[in-house]
Amino acid sequence: MKIARIILVVSVMSGLGGPLPARTVDAVEAIVAGTVITELQVFEFSRPVLDTLRLQYAGKPAEYQKATQAAFDDSLEQLVERQLILHSFETEGYKLPDGVIDDAVQERIRERFLGDRVSMIKTLQADGMTVEQFRKEIRDQYVEAAMRNQNVAREIIISPYKVEMYYQAHPAEFQLPDQVKLRMITINKNGDNDTNTLRLAHDILAKIQKGESFHDLAVLYSQDAQRSAGGERDWIDRTTLNKDLTDAAFSLKPGETSGVIDLPGACYLLNVMEAHTAHVKPLSEVRDSIEKELRAAEQTRLQKQWIDSLKRKTFIAYF
Repeated sequence: MKIARIILVVSVMSGLGGPLPARTVDAVEAIVAGTVITELQVFEFSRPVLDTLRLQYAGKPAEYQKATQAAFDDSLEQLVERQLILHSFETEGYKLPDGVIDDAVQERIRERFLGDRVSMIKTLQADGMTVEQFRKEIRDQYVEAAMRNQNVAREIIISPYKVEMYYQAHPAEFQLPDQVKLRMITINKNGDNDTNTLRLAHDILAKIQKGESFHDLAVLYSQDAQRSAGGERDWIDRTTLNKDLTDAAFSLKPGETSGVIDLPGACYLLNVMEAHTAHVKPLSEVRDSIEKELRAAEQTRLQKQWIDSLKRKTFIAYF
């Protein structure tokens, strides 16, 4: 398909063009086991993505065209896969339990239309869809999900050995740099000649040195987004803050407070709560995430294997 034609249809679907050309409605993109997938079906399927791309790449026609073509191709492939799965369901003798689609339709009406069938019918009519088409779409989605679950999403066992081998082979993924967890008091300056801010910062430091709570003083005086949390930050590394603040933060030991750090725009006080030197996360901390990643990769492999097997035994033609 030519890019210009994609842009034309996207514009029409977005309300930016005139009547949809008849050749676009009739254009065939693929045939799967005798079932035709039209160009318009692909665009309807990809509408949410295309609408997002139109906003994301506004003023960038070359990038927009490339992204639109990729979205169209991906949507076409998803529809081909769905039709392969539906064909497999029909030819391999699977059956749906009685009433399951009726229940699914009612659930969708409750979720999307708050149980109002009249509202559903009006919305479908506005979208050019009949109740029968709506029901078929729900049935197809249900069958696809059930077949994927049967053939791909079944329980996959990832052995501890595989987890450990992955951990040993990818140490960089689990490397943590030097980090500190700190509290910060920020006092903003009112101009280049502001001396009151520096004086206030020294007064706060004196209160801290006399034993007053850094947390409470941050709540009282700090002028940044972390004020209500007592100035507490998440763990930071040497790339998070500017050089002056970084040098001060990483020179302190846990429990220590910096002197006043006088910088253009603001004065700062830092209190280090905890510190970690660079290290590799232990396997016990990352085992679950590795297992999840390996399981997802295995599901992807099984899905491709299954879809490829359906393609080998099913007639498919692209146009």
